[in-house]
Amino acid sequence: MMELTSPKTIRYIMEKYGFSFSKGLGQNFIVDGRVLERIADGAEITSEDCVLEIGPGIGVMTNVLCERAKKVVAVEIDKRLIPILNETVGHHHNLTVINADILKLDLPALMAAHFEGERVKLVANLPYYVTTPIIMSFLEERLPIDALVIMIQKEVGERIMAPPGSKTYGALSVAVQYFSEPSIVTKVSRGAFMPIPTVDSVVLNLAVRKESPVKLLDESLFFAVVKDGFGKRRKTLLNALSSGRLGLSKPEAEQVLIQAGVSPSARAETLDMNQFATLANAVFKLKQA
Repeated sequence: MMELTSPKTIRYIMEKYGFSFSKGLGQNFIVDGRVLERIADGAEITSEDCVLEIGPGIGVMTNVLCERAKKVVAVEIDKRLIPILNETVGHHHNLTVINADILKLDLPALMAAHFEGERVKLVANLPYYVTTPIIMSFLEERLPIDALVIMIQKEVGERIMAPPGSKTYGALSVAVQYFSEPSIVTKVSRGAFMPIPTVDSVVLNLAVRKESPVKLLDESLFFAVVKDGFGKRRKTLLNALSSGRLGLSKPEAEQVLIQAGVSPSARAETLDMNQFATLANAVFKLKQA
């Protein structure tokens, strides 16, 4: 069996299939077997689990997942990798490989067709340019997924994990923490990849919440308030809310802030999720009046 984490093996595969790394697709393959085991352990993959893998590459992680899980469905955007995957992991009878762009797939239909109502864990090594769209598309659609175990750029991981009051706390922090409970599985140095990227990575486990952590009168309005609040970070919430897409006048923005117990001179990064919820509910009541 091929040692897929070996740079020598990767070079052999690349030469055999005439494959070259695509910068546009953010392709970096893992060459540290310890990282693979940490990811599988962090996702707590057992023989009872079904796994959806995004971006299998040459099948390095796929191989580990297939050995542990009941079923694995791997979605790969790069058609050049499909014949390679057939060779490297095609012997696994519990694996289905799909050549598609995950962002263009009908996700509920994908889940229904391949997992038949079973709970699923998502595992992915995400390139920077699609990290946020992929995370949010899976969380917002409320798919039957128990956890998203994702390897992402360290900087993005810090933004997701950021607490209120920190420099990296923003709309992404609030959104991901609203839908899930994120935790760090492991940190991964850039040297664990081929080719070596310019940044370090981190693996997060986003344990999907079964119910909302805050009481909201209108969920979409909550996210609109968060987005407006962080739209211009240097502005006070009074100015941010009165110049955003909510259509609030300055007196209205001041009114809802005071009703929510938030100083009009406060900035979005100082508010925790409960305060954003209280503020959003105040906006909802104002608009209903």
